[in-house]
Amino acid sequence: MPLTHEEAQTVIAGAHEHANQHGLRVAAAIVDEGGFLVALGRMDGAPPLSSQIAEAKAVGAAVWHRDGESLRELHQSRPAFFTQVDRMVRVPMIPGPGSVLVRRGGAVLGAVGVSGALPDQDRECAEAGLGSLG
Repeated sequence: MPLTHEEAQTVIAGAHEHANQHGLRVAAAIVDEGGFLVALGRMDGAPPLSSQIAEAKAVGAAVWHRDGESLRELHQSRPAFFTQVDRMVRVPMIPGPGSVLVRRGGAVLGAVGVSGALPDQDRECAEAGLGSLG
């Protein structure tokens, strides 16, 4: 069963709550397994470009079935191949911390991407958001 819009909103709320507790302002994007946007939320005060960056992080994670850090390693080890695949998706992919996969029963349902803070803080917010699903 795919991730519902309500579940996506729960993940965004969890990421935003974590960010708020740490004095951060971020955007969080949830995409499905094909990298298509399900939900997007940008906190007041988050950088304007953070919405697009969050979505690009999530898209990369979803279509490659890898978290952002693993995707960055792939990008570094096979840059030409990564560049070619990047041309096949509807938004550019951004590898690096700040995106995590959404899984249920071993199946990848999509990914969450966060942007607006430092890379490790983005990752922590994404993980906190995903943890809010229970």
